Amino acid sequence: MNTKRLPGLLITGTDTEVGKTYVAARIAQALAAAGHRVGVYKPVASGLPAPGETHADGSACLSDPQVLWQAAGRPGELQRVCPQQFRAPLAPHLAAAAEGRQVDAELLRTGLDYWRQESEIVIVEGVGGLMSPISDEDYVADLASEFGFPLIVVAPNVLGVINQTLQTLITAATFRNGLDVAGIILNHPRSSNAAEDASLASNRLELERRCVPPVVAELKWGADQFDQEVDWFQLANHDDPS
Repeated sequence: MNTKRLPGLLITGTDTEVGKTYVAARIAQALAAAGHRVGVYKPVASGLPAPGETHADGSACLSDPQVLWQAAGRPGELQRVCPQQFRAPLAPHLAAAAEGRQVDAELLRTGLDYWRQESEIVIVEGVGGLMSPISDEDYVADLASEFGFPLIVVAPNVLGVINQTLQTLITAATFRNGLDVAGIILNHPRSSNAAEDASLASNRLELERRCVPPVVAELKWGADQFDQEVDWFQLANHDDPS
C-alpha cells in the first residue's frame, strides 16, 4: 500500500445506526467548503438500497457511498468511494457470503491508494464500531491501526451513550499499540425530546466529565452544521509531529 502521508480522519461509532455516514458527510462538506480537496473512502458497505428504491416521499434512497461522495463535492470516481458493496443488511463478510462472494481483504487496504493521490485530506468511514468484523479475519480496528488516521467517535445522544462511549475509548486505547482518538461527536440520530429520553439533557456534560478525548461538537437531528466550528483539517493533523 502507498505510504504517502495523507491527513485524514477515520469515522467510527459506538455501535451501528448511530449516524456515522451523516456525520462523516457533514465533515467532508465542511472541509470542501473551506477549499480543501477532500477524498471520501468507505472500505466496504453492506445493507445497500436496491436500485430504484425510494423513500416514502418519493425521493431516491442514496447509498452511504453516494451520500459521502455528494457531500465532498463529487470528487474523483464514485466507484472508488466504496469498491466493495453488498446488499444484505449483515456484517460485510456475511453479506458477501449471501451473494456467493468474499470480501477482498487486500482491496480493503489498497482501495485507499486512489484517494492518497487525488486528495488533500481523506475522510474514511468504518462499519459499525471498532470491533465490527469487515472480513473473515479483519475488524474495523485493524484498518484504523494500519491507516493511522486519528479517530472521530460518533456517539448517539441516547440513554446508554456514556457506557458505550467509554467502552469504545477503552477498545481504542488497548487495541494493538493503541489508536489515536481526536475527539467525540455527540450525534442526534433521531428526533426526540427530554420527555422521551431524560438523558438527552445530561449526556454531553457527562461525556465531557468522563472522557479524555474531547467532545468536539454536537450535531442536532437534521442539522446541516455542527453546533460549533471545528478545524477538521487541524484535527486530522493533531498527532503529526511536523
